[in-house]
Amino acid sequence: MKIYYNLLFSLLLLLNYSCSSTNINEQEEEDNSVEINYSNVNLYLTKADKSELFKLQANNPPLYTENINFSITVDSETTYQEVDGFGFSLTGGSAQLLNNMLPSERTKLLNELFGNTNNDIGVSYLRISIGASDLDAEVFSYNDLEEGETDIDLSMFSIEKDKTNLIPVLKEILTINPNIKILSSPWSAPTWMKTNNASVGGSLKPEYYSVYANYFVKYIKAYQTEGITIDAVTIQNEPLHDGNNPSMYMEAIDQANFIKNHLGPAFETENIDSKIIVWDHNADNPSYPIEIYNDALANKYIDGAAFHLYAGTINNLSTVHNAYPDKNLYFTEQWVGSNSEFKDNLLWHTREIIVGATRNWSKVALEWNLAANSQLEPHTPGGCTECLGALTIDGNNVKRNVAYYIIAHASKFVTPGSYRIQSNYSSDLPNVAFKTPTGKIVVVVANNTTINKLFNIKTSTESIITSLDAGSVGTFVWK
Repeated sequence: MKIYYNLLFSLLLLLNYSCSSTNINEQEEEDNSVEINYSNVNLYLTKADKSELFKLQANNPPLYTENINFSITVDSETTYQEVDGFGFSLTGGSAQLLNNMLPSERTKLLNELFGNTNNDIGVSYLRISIGASDLDAEVFSYNDLEEGETDIDLSMFSIEKDKTNLIPVLKEILTINPNIKILSSPWSAPTWMKTNNASVGGSLKPEYYSVYANYFVKYIKAYQTEGITIDAVTIQNEPLHDGNNPSMYMEAIDQANFIKNHLGPAFETENIDSKIIVWDHNADNPSYPIEIYNDALANKYIDGAAFHLYAGTINNLSTVHNAYPDKNLYFTEQWVGSNSEFKDNLLWHTREIIVGATRNWSKVALEWNLAANSQLEPHTPGGCTECLGALTIDGNNVKRNVAYYIIAHASKFVTPGSYRIQSNYSSDLPNVAFKTPTGKIVVVVANNTTINKLFNIKTSTESIITSLDAGSVGTFVWK
């Protein structure tokens, strides 16, 4: 009978918890048999049916009392990796849409994205492209030449195209959050350095490895001149996917050669401390970064590896971590398709990226990409035609899409310098816990079932009883 009593008691607590405070008071006047004590834990909720969108709940969850529900047990003394941040790719197309807004409307939106007030979501990490990505309006590099020309001294190198939209937007973001970290990735080397002299596919010619290393150096220094620090670079976006526009193919042995003999020494000579990150492609191929790490001369220059999840399992990140625990991991890209469902993306991305990537040692979780218009533009010829931005921006009209809420559930509370801490995993209730620099505990939970789930979250300070509807996501913040 005790089991049934505990279950009924917890159900009653949650029924009362879901009512308004007025109704609770009225019920308590009628029936004093249940005394509800509420916690100091805030709950921010997004429901699969969009009836709640990252909304702070009016009533805090009740304090824990003994029951038979599953418990997420958090141990804040057991810590794992430090968090660098959560955010988006700020593509050239995203910057173009933002820069074309009225200044007052853009400033309001950028404050919402990158600020740290009650109404902001605190994005703390950005990925940008070195030259064009496929979500720019045109294909370009910083050293485009006429066919047959070369420029081994890079005397024609210029970031002028970035000064139209990307750099002005980045500068405004930096006034809001001067500490935001920026990772940069090339989609292709200049075409004259490539085996096929084209923006799509081809490989970097070995005779231009040193020139291309200097291309990275010039890029980082040019951005420094603009007051923008590049915290890290990846060597090549999706090096085994050579059908995008732009794109470039690069085997692991070639990436290792480029780093150990050219890029690493160039950074060392020029006193550049931007981190060097390898791979930047799918989780189905953990052997690629491990092969590069196995090269001791390349290894010494490498900070870690970056991953996407268009193939493979997120647990493969731990395969790389276990092989080389001194190297960092970054989750740098996952798109939302324009024809997919909000509820499916909310659950999958939270479970696999916010929870999955960080539980598998990633310091970063980024969505692709920040903004597109309602026609899913801009993009290059042959670029992504189905990529839904976290924001849809048409002029000054802004719509917040599912990736906005996915990132917000972590970025607002899990600030840089937080640490992932121990929590037990459940396939029904995938979760991840963090401790912030100010000592707050943050737990992100998704309901991975088709029914409402009652559960507990136990910590050394306050433990709570709570619930989530099917497919919903909650962020619990211990104040």
